[in-house]
Amino acid sequence: MARRLEDARILMYSHDTFGLGHLRRCRTIAHALVEDYRGLNILIISGATIAGAFDYRARVDFVKIPSVIKLRNGEYTSLASHIDLQDTLKMRESSIRHTAETFQPDIFIVDKEPMGLKGEIEETLAYLKSRGTTLVLGLREIMDAPHLLEAEWKRNSVMQKIDQYYDSIWVYGPPDFYDPLVGLDVPPGVRRKMDFVGFLQRSVSKGKNSLNARKDDYILVTTGGGGDGSDLVHDVMNAYEADESLTQKALVVLGPYMPAAERAKLVKKGEKIPYIEVIEFDNHMEELIDGATAVVAMGGYNTYCEILSFDKPALIVPRVAPREEQLLRARRASELGLIDMLLPEQSADPSVMAETLKRLPSRLPPSKSGCNMHLEGLDHISRTVGTWLDSRGRHLSLVGAE
Repeated sequence: MARRLEDARILMYSHDTFGLGHLRRCRTIAHALVEDYRGLNILIISGATIAGAFDYRARVDFVKIPSVIKLRNGEYTSLASHIDLQDTLKMRESSIRHTAETFQPDIFIVDKEPMGLKGEIEETLAYLKSRGTTLVLGLREIMDAPHLLEAEWKRNSVMQKIDQYYDSIWVYGPPDFYDPLVGLDVPPGVRRKMDFVGFLQRSVSKGKNSLNARKDDYILVTTGGGGDGSDLVHDVMNAYEADESLTQKALVVLGPYMPAAERAKLVKKGEKIPYIEVIEFDNHMEELIDGATAVVAMGGYNTYCEILSFDKPALIVPRVAPREEQLLRARRASELGLIDMLLPEQSADPSVMAETLKRLPSRLPPSKSGCNMHLEGLDHISRTVGTWLDSRGRHLSLVGAE
């Protein structure tokens, strides 16, 4: 049984400068909430260039703001090269504020960036707080290495602003896996607001199927958005070229943000390896992971949740710079016996990669590790949102499925 709300509204913000992780996380939460609550409408503000490439359920929509790209060195630039970065940021800030004023949400959920890209949502936070909107900051279970996060946040007094604006902080993981603010000087007010909700469980979407779905046994190789994933794909292909006994079929998904030159090079290289199929993008990745025998990935948050949700043997080769988030996640998951891990320098050795790939399909899945995988995040969030909206006068009643 679902529950019906009287015209409740949630606004979500996803800055999306590199990769697909933020938008995919927002979309997952939004879909789970509208599934549980009829009469709830959710609008996602996103800077992702391909926000429109995904399917959205009824009562979930998105507003596209001008895209800003994060470069490998950590700097930003406008996607439209003829528009100055500062002008782009002004347009984004104005669009966000106008959307909030027009939509008038009961709850505003901000993904990862407390003040938005370059502080672009601070005015919107102040406005919504003045009218009583519940303000939520959603954090990955791992943000970055403490010394890197502290330096970034201290420059802009972010911790103090979190304390000032936000009513609640959702941590998308369990407290015994990792604390995203470990090593930082956290004010008591911020610590009291933290709610470790658990990992966000994924499922195969109903209705539309992936055009790349297959029935045979295959290892799925995915680099998420793909912007910095070419090294991993090269490592996998080099292993196949170096070891003729490696005959396990592999489906490689390059990702929509992989640079065109690298994409062309890898497509051409993959065509010469009989056991490898290369595709560029699939907006139903859950289905491809569900059908895989095992997964090779870089270990971003969403892919890690999918590995746990579909209980797949997995090898993670994490990004180690400029952020250490994937490295910290892979190390912790490896310590718990949930996945196998290779560092990039190990992955680059074809013999090491080949042996690891050959062992991977017979590796025990995460559920056999003896660890609780804590996949209760969406249920926890749904209960919390229901309580908040009920207290705001958005009457709850039981209804049958639509």
